[in-house]
Amino acid sequence: MKIKCVSVFQVDLPLEYPYWLSGGRLKFEMLDATLVKVETDAGLVGWGEGTPWGHTYVPAHGPGIRAGVETMAPFIIGLDPRRVLDVERAMDLALPGHLYAKSPIDMACWDIAGQAAGLPIADLMGGGSRTPRAIASSVGAKTVEETRAVIDRYRQRGYVAHSVKIGGDVARDIARVRDVEDIRQSGEIVLYDVNRGWTRQQALRVMSATEDLNVMFEQPCETLDDIAAIAGKHAAPVSVDEALVTLQDATRIARDGLAEVFGIKLNRVGGLTKAARMRDVALAHGIDMFVMATGGSVLADTEALHLAATIPDANCLAVWACQDMLTVDIAGGRGPRNVNGHLHLPEEAGLGVHPDEDALGDPMAVYS
Repeated sequence: MKIKCVSVFQVDLPLEYPYWLSGGRLKFEMLDATLVKVETDAGLVGWGEGTPWGHTYVPAHGPGIRAGVETMAPFIIGLDPRRVLDVERAMDLALPGHLYAKSPIDMACWDIAGQAAGLPIADLMGGGSRTPRAIASSVGAKTVEETRAVIDRYRQRGYVAHSVKIGGDVARDIARVRDVEDIRQSGEIVLYDVNRGWTRQQALRVMSATEDLNVMFEQPCETLDDIAAIAGKHAAPVSVDEALVTLQDATRIARDGLAEVFGIKLNRVGGLTKAARMRDVALAHGIDMFVMATGGSVLADTEALHLAATIPDANCLAVWACQDMLTVDIAGGRGPRNVNGHLHLPEEAGLGVHPDEDALGDPMAVYS
């Protein structure tokens, strides 16, 4: 089996509500999605998606994915997509770095490999748990009142896990953390996600002021060096997200004890093939995980669910899904959907969901 053609589609994914990060420093209303269709000479077709969270969040943007695919396509044409390591190495040779541009191709190859084997991707990766994964909401609010309203909206949809975005104002962040803990319901999972929004002194002030609550903070500072510098000065458990990009990052975090949780974003780290290695580093060092795509449609959410299913139930805290934040559905209701705040692993071979190609229109580029 050989790859004979790679087609690229661009899709705008509007958010239902304006979304804020870092205490209102960054605002988002639309996501720029890139869908990649990989066709083989055996008739099997795989789909991948790469949807960065805008262009101001991390070093990634939609045009960058599409430029990367254009660069890499000639190097993967003719390869067997089931041999995902061969495809990975070809992409790394053709375009060092730029991991986020490689993710949709990697995803499409895993989709084909699963179809060829007659297995869901999670089972092909070694075994997928059928325990439904809790979906973490994304509470991109700014005030105490707005935060309560957004959490309540997600609770009405069945959500039991919440990622509350804070950062940028010490007094306001302390107030929001304490208020959310006051209304926190039994069994709820709450993560306070700073998205790199604190300086070192801001992080220590908020962490010290909320120490009695025993809450978890995600990516409190910009870099791993910053997180390392304050690690011995607070008692709060930490999740690393934006600073977890490469396998070297994962091994440093594990070796130096910089975090108790990995936030693995598949698009940012380069796809399932590279993310699986981070999963194994985490499991070997007693580090739990949140899993997410970064942003995107049900296709991206499903990819994240497959990786989450390969993590032991006790070590997978939640998955983050973007589909409930969007006003469009490119898959016509197919694929894993929110059921009482959880996602169920699809049993179909491969990814388990493909887009409605007729609704996508013509591809913006085809490489063969």
